[in-house]
Formats: sequence, structure tokens, C-alpha cells
Amino acid sequence: MDISKTIAKLKENQAFAENVGMVLVHNGVVRGWSRADHSGVAEIDISVDQDKAEEIRQEIEQMPGIYKVVMEARSGRMKPGDDVLFLIVAGDIRENVKPALALLLDRVKAEAVSKKEYCS
Repeated sequence: MDISKTIAKLKENQAFAENVGMVLVHNGVVRGWSRADHSGVAEIDISVDQDKAEEIRQEIEQMPGIYKVVMEARSGRMKPGDDVLFLIVAGDIRENVKPALALLLDRVKAEAVSKKEYCS
């Protein structure tokens, strides 16, 4: 996902300016070390339940003040530095947008993504 282009596309809609005062972005990247023990990670296999991820995206988009949620979650074998998860949450005010992004991220990671690390 090209984040700048995606946000520009959102802004093309007249309703964007009427409803959005904040856009938050998350760009998840494969770490070079394991969260479990900080050992080096050579590769990671990521599997995404796209249906579950979409269900979560739709739920978050219905939260108060949220105009639009855009998500791209990638599956496959990846290396440190590779982009894995893009989230964009556009909404009215920070009190609505910040918790929506946090909940989206936490739920997608917990409910729709599984991974296996291959340590170096």
C-alpha cells in the first residue's frame, strides 16, 4: 500500500473534509529480533485470516466519529524490514481516532494474524 496515495484517494471524497480532523497510520514491519527472547529473526511466516480482518475493520469503522478504516494485511514468508500491516483510520477527533486505531491493531494481531519466526 502506498499510504500517501491511499490518503489522497480518501480526500477526493467531499465527505472527507466534512468528517475528518485526524488520520492515523500504522505501518507494521517485520522486526529483526524475536519479542519472546530478543534472538535474531531471519524470516517469518505470516498467515492472515482476511475474512476475520475485514470483519474487524468493518466493526471499527462503525465506532463513533470514525469516517473510514483502510487496511492491508500481508501473508507469506518475509524478512526483517518487510512491510506486513498497513492501517489507516480517519475520523473526527483524536478522542475517537486514537482508541479506534489501537483497538483495530490489537484485535487484528490477536484475532486474524498468526506467525512463525525462524531465528538466525
